[in-house]
Amino acid sequence: MRAAPAVDGAIAGAVGSAALNIVSYLDMAVRARPASSTPEETARALAGAAHVDLGAEPAAANRRSGLGPVLGYGTGIAAGALFGVLAARRRIPAPVAVGLLGGGVMATSDGSMAALRVTDPRTWRRADWLADLVPHLAYGLAAAATWRRLRPPTGR
Repeated sequence: MRAAPAVDGAIAGAVGSAALNIVSYLDMAVRARPASSTPEETARALAGAAHVDLGAEPAAANRRSGLGPVLGYGTGIAAGALFGVLAARRRIPAPVAVGLLGGGVMATSDGSMAALRVTDPRTWRRADWLADLVPHLAYGLAAAATWRRLRPPTGR
């Protein structure tokens, strides 16, 4: 029995999220740059908006450190599931799938961080945009490849 398209899409999104993190960590290693604080700041802002008390410091800082990456994986998996539902209804060419997946996750994460006033992409430099774009491209490539592996195109 074949899994539902949303499940296959969620699997593809999880693989894409892992690829995004690997590329980000490699960038940190190659350029000797520190980890971004935006995932934890996003967790702080979301907890504040939802009126969720993360506890006293340092416990709250530890919770934010855990919640930040979980939010990223949640975004990637949800985007993959949504893509799965859309792609099950029509064949999406591989380059378009890469763009939809990578660009969609990038727009969602950057847009939500901007809405929460964690960051302002209008102030980013070229290097900032590249540091954001490349891992999201890796997400799109890995997620699209996984989707095609789980759901090969028919009619060849």
